[in-house]
Amino acid sequence: MTNKVSVYRKEHFNSAHRLHNRNWDDATNQRIFGKCNNPNYHGHNYELVVKLTGDVDPATGFVMDVKVLSDLIQEHVTDRFDHKNLNEDCSEFKTLNPTAENIAIVIYQILEQHIDPKLKLTIRLYETERNFVQYPA
Repeated sequence: MTNKVSVYRKEHFNSAHRLHNRNWDDATNQRIFGKCNNPNYHGHNYELVVKLTGDVDPATGFVMDVKVLSDLIQEHVTDRFDHKNLNEDCSEFKTLNPTAENIAIVIYQILEQHIDPKLKLTIRLYETERNFVQYPA
């Protein structure tokens, strides 16, 4: 048996976006993305769950100090995406369709730069109460 433990930090942010593929005509975008293709955008109250799995540090008793994790999420994710139009305001989505899947991958890529590589990082992003994605799968 190992001493691996998972710790979780839940945060939220509100963002607008439009699902749209510039290479498709309007009819195809409407057929594939439906109301999510609204040219005036639409918004979500995203719930973000960041999971870190690793060994418990014998000196601190932590996998990672969750206050430090919360601060990292605030600085690098929440401040970046909260109350923003992802398509228009965020460079990460200028050419990347801001689906929940792509948002989760982007958040992972941002946070992994600030997390000890000995820890396994998992991102779970709720777009609605019933629709969520997890990366990596």
